[in-house]
Amino acid sequence: MAGFHHVEVWVANLDEARAEWGWLLRQLGFTLASEWPEGQSWAAGGAYLTLTTSPNLTGPAHDRRSPGVNHLAFKGGPADRVDAIMADAQAHGWVPLYQERYPHAGGAGHYAGWLENSAGCKAEIVADQS
Repeated sequence: MAGFHHVEVWVANLDEARAEWGWLLRQLGFTLASEWPEGQSWAAGGAYLTLTTSPNLTGPAHDRRSPGVNHLAFKGGPADRVDAIMADAQAHGWVPLYQERYPHAGGAGHYAGWLENSAGCKAEIVADQS
């Protein structure tokens, strides 16, 4: 059986992560599955995404340009839903990326928006292919 079981994202500021990621994940249909003082998990489609702090963090920000994870891409639903998420993102701590090429920064046949949060994490919101 293929697929992800879960992804864990370490965050330096859990309050910011709860606000920024929480807003985005709710928009994408995730539900808050569990929460504890150092983190929380959001579930959708049989997998979950965990946001957590750790005493082993080496810095306060994620550098998506270094080796490791560059971004997480999420199914965003219909194109108008992706548009709505992109339109509301800045009010929730996310900065739109590649706006001059939106919604086709990934190519003519790829409808998506890219966002970066205050910690430097990048998310791609991909519209359903029609």
